[in-house]
Formats: sequence, C-alpha cells, structure tokens
Amino acid sequence: MTLPDDFIKYTRQLMGDRMWQTLEAGLADEPPVSVRLNPFKCNPDMADIVCGDGIVPWCANGRYLKRRLNFTFDPLMHAGVYYVQDASSMFLERVLRRYVADKPVRVLDLCAAPGGKSTLARSVLPEGSLLFCNEPVHGRAMVLAENVQKLGHEDVVVTNSYPADYGKSGLVFDVVIADVPCSGEGMFRKDEGAREEWSLGGVEKCRRLQRSIVQDVWNCLRPGGLLIYSTCTFNVGENEENVRYVADELGADVLPVDTDVSWGITGSLLEGFDAPVYRFLPGLTRGEGLFMAVLRKHGEDSGISEKKGGKKADKTRAGAKKHAVTLKDNGWMDGFEDYSVRLCDGFYRAVHRWWGDIYDVADKRLRVIHAGITVGEVRGKDIVPAQSLLLSRTFRKEAFPCVELEHTEAVAFLRREAVPLSDSVPRGPVVMTYRGCPIGFQKNIGNRANNLYPAEWKIKSTYVPADDCDIIVRGKDDDCLVR
Repeated sequence: MTLPDDFIKYTRQLMGDRMWQTLEAGLADEPPVSVRLNPFKCNPDMADIVCGDGIVPWCANGRYLKRRLNFTFDPLMHAGVYYVQDASSMFLERVLRRYVADKPVRVLDLCAAPGGKSTLARSVLPEGSLLFCNEPVHGRAMVLAENVQKLGHEDVVVTNSYPADYGKSGLVFDVVIADVPCSGEGMFRKDEGAREEWSLGGVEKCRRLQRSIVQDVWNCLRPGGLLIYSTCTFNVGENEENVRYVADELGADVLPVDTDVSWGITGSLLEGFDAPVYRFLPGLTRGEGLFMAVLRKHGEDSGISEKKGGKKADKTRAGAKKHAVTLKDNGWMDGFEDYSVRLCDGFYRAVHRWWGDIYDVADKRLRVIHAGITVGEVRGKDIVPAQSLLLSRTFRKEAFPCVELEHTEAVAFLRREAVPLSDSVPRGPVVMTYRGCPIGFQKNIGNRANNLYPAEWKIKSTYVPADDCDIIVRGKDDDCLVR
C-alpha cells in the first residue's frame, strides 16, 4: 500500500514512532469483516453464524466473520436479517446504551447514508422513540431509504435535505448523530481512491465543513441534548479540534463512555486537550478507523417542544392533514388502528398517530422520501402491496399466500426475474419467502407472474452462485429465522 507522503509525515509526528508503526502495520493487513444482526427479524441467541469469529465486544448483535463472503447472493441480507457494517462504527451502540436508556427520544442522524448507524440506532432506541435520518445527496438518500425499510421498524423518517434545512425547520431533537463527511483516512486500507484523493488541503476543507454542519443544526438540538460526533479519519484537526470548538464556542460538555482496555481504543492525541474521545486505529482495534465523541449541550433539559410559528405554522399542519386519507383495514398489517394514512404521489403512507403532526411539519419543510410504512401503490381501482409493508415488522404474512423458494430461485427473484408458480397458487399478490423470511411480492395473473420487487433494489450481477454456502445466518434448530 502506498500512503501519501504528507499523511505519513503528519501522522507519525502526531502519534509518535511506536503508535505510527502499529498503525502502518495495521493498514497493511486485511480489514476485518463484520455484520450486525437485526433483532426485529432474527433472534441472535438462535442464530448460527457461518464462518463466525466472535462477538463485537461493544455491540451485542455485532459478529465478526473469519473471511469476506459474497453477501450479494444471500437473500437474507436483502430481507434485512443482517447488515454488513464495520465493527468500529458499531461503537454507537455503546454510546446510546450509556446515555439513552429507557425514556423515548427523538433522534436525528444527520449524514446517514448508507444507513449503518441509523439502522443500529433504531435497533437499540427505546420503543416510542422516533428516528429521523437524513442524506443531502439524492442517490445516497435512496440507498439509505432502502436500508431503513429492510430494517423493518415503522418509526423512522428518511429525508433528502441539507443540514441548514433542518436548522430552519423548527424540529427539535434529543440526540443528533453527526457522522460528518471527512478526509477518509480510516478507509485507506480498503479504498484506494481515498488514498489518492487525500491532501492536507482536503483535511482543512473538511475541518471547516464539519464545523459548519454542526453550526447549521445546533439550534435543532434541545438544551441538555446529546451530539454524537464522529468521523472515519485520524487527524486531530477534524476530530479533537472540532470537538473542542463545539464545547468552547457552541457550549457543551464532553461526556465519557465506559470501555475496556483490551479493545485497544485510543484517547485524545491533541496536546492540552484531555477530554474523553474514542479513536479506533487499525492494528490496535479490530475494525476500521473511527473517531467518536459525545457532547451534552449546555442548558436545562426542558424536554421536546417544537417551535411555535403562529398562524403560518398552524396553516402548515392543517394543509398537510388535507392529504390524510381513509384506507380500509384489509388485514395486511398489525395494529392498523394506531396509524394515520397519507396519500403521497400515488402511494399510501402509514405513520403512527402519535407522531403524525411531526410528520406533517417535516413533509412541508423538508424533502421526505420515506416515512413509517408504505402500505401500497394505487393502480386504478386496486392497491398493490408495497415492499416497505412486506419488510415491516407489522406485516401480516398470513394475509397472503406464500411460496417458499430455493436459493437459486430466490436469487433469480431478487434479479427481478419472474419465478414460475404452480397452478395451486391463488391469483393476486403472493409473498415469496426464503427460509421462511419474506423477500418480496409477485402477482399471479394465471398464465404468468409479474415480479413486483423494486427495480432499483435488484441484484444487477449476472453471476450464478453454485450453492448457498455464503448464507451466513442459519437457524440452530431449523432453517426458519423469522421471529
């Protein structure tokens, strides 16, 4: 691996020869592979991890693998049974379990794509919490929405907005997760492009951008709320110096997180700054490069309350509610009576009644691309059930006929090919399952079947795996992993 000369010079001086040599050796090694199990779709205690290599110590559902597998051809990954994520990033669970224990909270994951931290956060937040996850770049926001829907939790909103838009929205959050864009030093060993694009000028540009992002959303964080700041880079300019800036200039205290010395996490490298921060270095920790700090905003904890905007805000809510519709309870989802339904661009979107007003404000002031559960699409007089519904933990699989697929059939289905159905299968929407887990709908029209899997989600590779040896999560007692 060829590292930039300026990076070597700066980082050796920052860390000292001994730590630098450890990092340099770590960057030359193969990166560890890890996944995180989805507790809404499988019981981690009953899951047998093929090629498993231990539990990620700071994340209960995190699992190391002995080698990288061909995840693309595992239908269970597409169904959301697990998420492929670097172990270092799973440290967010340790933070949330320390400071967000049992009281429902409202959380904003500000720079969320592709969705690793968002899906982890939603899996450990107390029930009754609401998660907003945002990505300013449209293409990446669509990937974020896909991964959020595969998680299956109904109390999530996905937006494609800028941090400044949130700052003007009037929405207020208990927790803001800011995994800000950075110079990407922590990605050097698996991303040649990150090495080629790195420069000292780029580091300085990122440092300024990161501060502006936090400034843009600072008024969205309530007094007493938490900012979880993170990067995937090593230098102090984007890390400790920015944390010190937030603490001193914006007003916050830096909070500690309990760790174990065996994890190899490094503290502050900035001279004269000894606040608790957490740096993951290849060679010292079993994961990729990561920096994380937790800050509590100064001020009294007054709880959640939206800014009042007078008559204009009232009109915004009233106007949004005009789009609410009555959708008959057709037995497709559990707890239907707890939801209110909006008709959005030809799709029925169900959101829990307790946050319906919050959704209406967000839908007016931000670019919402997913919220709650997309129940179905209006096509003529029919409502075609949506993939979002099928992946949701509220989905009632027994409301539809089901067809269990073999591995090769499941892969073909995920390529959006039509899988032949037997004459005994009723006409209409049919749930296609793999190992008992729903992966998508087909519509049986008698002489043929139409594959309803989302076109933008399909497997694009034409490679045909010989078998299912790369299915990493199996049931210990049987093949069915569904809760």
